[in-house]
Amino acid sequence: MKLSIQIGKRDVARAAGESLRKSYGHVTPQEADVIVAVGGDGTMLGVLRANMHLNKPVYGLNRGTVGFLMNSYNEIDLLGRIERAETAVIHPLSMRAYTGDGQIINELAINEISLYRQTRQSAKLRISVNDKVRMESLTCDGVLIATPAGSTAYNLSAHGPILPLEARMLALTPISAFRPRRWKGALLSHQANVRIDVLDPEHRAVSAVADNSEVRDVVRVDATENRQVSMKILFDEGQSLEERILSEQFDF
Repeated sequence: MKLSIQIGKRDVARAAGESLRKSYGHVTPQEADVIVAVGGDGTMLGVLRANMHLNKPVYGLNRGTVGFLMNSYNEIDLLGRIERAETAVIHPLSMRAYTGDGQIINELAINEISLYRQTRQSAKLRISVNDKVRMESLTCDGVLIATPAGSTAYNLSAHGPILPLEARMLALTPISAFRPRRWKGALLSHQANVRIDVLDPEHRAVSAVADNSEVRDVVRVDATENRQVSMKILFDEGQSLEERILSEQFDF
């Protein structure tokens, strides 16, 4: 089994990654059977994004902080762990962002697409689902659309729901909603087409972020799940992504 060991930026990840390369060898992602990401969830997202066109499975080893998408770090029997690993297949969100100066920018998001206010002024947004306006005006710090894989990340911190991987749903979650204050968000079909229009973008500027790729001064964002792109993440036996998402719901 040929491994491509991709290393995060932190010193602890670099040391671990170089040690793994010496023990197990290292080839390019194009040559590899499995890509190994060494770092935290940010490293995993970067590796998935950079190599999604290769359709290669990615196995993460945690040398970061949270490591929700990673496996515990251990150099022993790495090949055996990979051979016995369980596979989770996830699909990203496609974001099409329209800016005030006429640009149209397309990005993919594995965890979530988020819209944020850029200034001290709150954002004012109009939300449409499948070409029907569902909320004429939402005054807030922002709003996000999360995949099941991303539902335990920023979505959870914003008090959004945790979604089982097989739920085939998306979470639409407000960030510090002011009006309507009691709106807690919505659960959408994974086939939903979401459009968010920025009301008064001149005075209430908004940026859109697909995972960690930011587009500033947007006037409209379209989001939908991209079923044409599939990514395979490997998890140790008994530690599948489904199990992690389920366990998170009972972790107080």
